[in-house]
Amino acid sequence: MAPQIYFELKNAVVGIAGLGGLGSNVGVALTRLKVGKLVLADFDVVEESNLTRQNYFADQIGQHKVDASMENFRRINPDANLEGRKVRLTPEKIIEVFKDCHVIAECFDRPDQKQMIVETVLTKMKDAVVVSVSGLAGYGRSNEIVTRRVSDRLVLVGDTVSGTGPGVPLTAPRVGIAAYHQANAIAEILLNELHTKLAR
Repeated sequence: MAPQIYFELKNAVVGIAGLGGLGSNVGVALTRLKVGKLVLADFDVVEESNLTRQNYFADQIGQHKVDASMENFRRINPDANLEGRKVRLTPEKIIEVFKDCHVIAECFDRPDQKQMIVETVLTKMKDAVVVSVSGLAGYGRSNEIVTRRVSDRLVLVGDTVSGTGPGVPLTAPRVGIAAYHQANAIAEILLNELHTKLAR
């Protein structure tokens, strides 16, 4: 990647709501892109079962996901600008925690939580874009995970239909593909926004 792109991303602020399979991997990609600042929010701790698809290690079991993520991202980039918030997100907390973010990655597991953050960002945070995920359970079918620009302020990643259920778990390959779709969409949004400003 050209150094110019790193330079262009250095003033961006991106929020990551949830540090599970999606968020912990989105954070890795954005750290490697040297996005200016990442605001990380989660209330949970690392469990052994998380190691099947989340970016954590066995010796981090029991650590708060915010602390473990910050540790891992700083191993990639010691100068990374990271803000960790150990909080259960509600509509009010979303506004408070992500108030300075240009883009917010929705990285929750539950549909009601996904809906909550998308609705909150779109109705209460008029300058922010949200990149959400719907449909990534199971395995295989990599090319069915796509990125759709639903509106100027909403991007949706996934196949929109594959929910978890008996015999249809979340697996590392499809979760990882979706996470990197999210990170790529975020980079595109930030770079397009910058280029639009420069063209004015």
